Amino acid sequence: MSLPNRTRYPLHKAAPVVILEVQQLIKKFQKTTAVDGVSFSINAGSCFGLLGPNGAGKSTTIEIMEGIIKPTSGKVLYKGKSTGKQFKQEAGVQFQSTALMDFITTREILTLFSRLYPKPLPIDELVKRCQLEEFLDQYATKLSGGQKQRLLLALALVNDPEILFLDEPTTGLDPQSRRNFWALIESIKAQGKTVILTTHYMDEAELLCDHLVIMDHGKIIAQGAPSTLLNQHFKDRCLRINKSAIENHLEQLTEPYQINGDTVEITSQNLNASLTTLMAMEVEIDSLQVTPRNLEDLFIKLTGRKLRA
Repeated sequence: MSLPNRTRYPLHKAAPVVILEVQQLIKKFQKTTAVDGVSFSINAGSCFGLLGPNGAGKSTTIEIMEGIIKPTSGKVLYKGKSTGKQFKQEAGVQFQSTALMDFITTREILTLFSRLYPKPLPIDELVKRCQLEEFLDQYATKLSGGQKQRLLLALALVNDPEILFLDEPTTGLDPQSRRNFWALIESIKAQGKTVILTTHYMDEAELLCDHLVIMDHGKIIAQGAPSTLLNQHFKDRCLRINKSAIENHLEQLTEPYQINGDTVEITSQNLNASLTTLMAMEVEIDSLQVTPRNLEDLFIKLTGRKLRA
């Protein structure tokens, strides 16, 4: 007996769940308004990046979200409710700079922090997750920069948090240590945790973050996925070529360019046309590099300043 035909309906992904929401946040100090009407939401299981030049208000915003300082007005909601006991139990924070106690080993400081929570993660699990095996018996104050950051991450994970705040976690690390730390963040996110990241490294934000908010002068000036923001603001490409290869032809260029040290950077709206022009000039293009716009380009366009300014 044949079965009756059944109408097939497309499967839809479940709508994202908002874990943290900032509503019309304002923070005024005596002579300035550090945060001026900021609102955004963060989806559970995502990596959210908050960026801005120094003095933009991002640090104040993060400190309000963490519950360290109180806003002048506005509110922060965690799972739809005002942040309170549940938030404190389910949040982890890795500060940009943390002083560790003298004459206490990595193992001892993990044990100490574990005793501060009713249901901590097993120390063995923290050690394995943050790759602390090789220096468990070293004094925490004697660790290298990368080792110390991994220990501070482990301390932020002691209570198995649902939401994790990372404040410039890779500042001062060498490139290899930074990449190792990125892998740790990716593994945490893969477990369904929510990560809130502030960073001065644009490659880090572009690689790790699902959603970005860029602030300046206390206000949000752009927000969205990194790729979406770049597509919205840029339609051109950057052509970089050694100055020695093109300096005799600069007057013939019809596209905007700038000299940056030993490199000439040409802004191209039409890549094929630009390459055709260079070849017609018989320019040696062995050193030519074609790069899409990146987050640092976007940041400078929006704020007029490099992120570290």
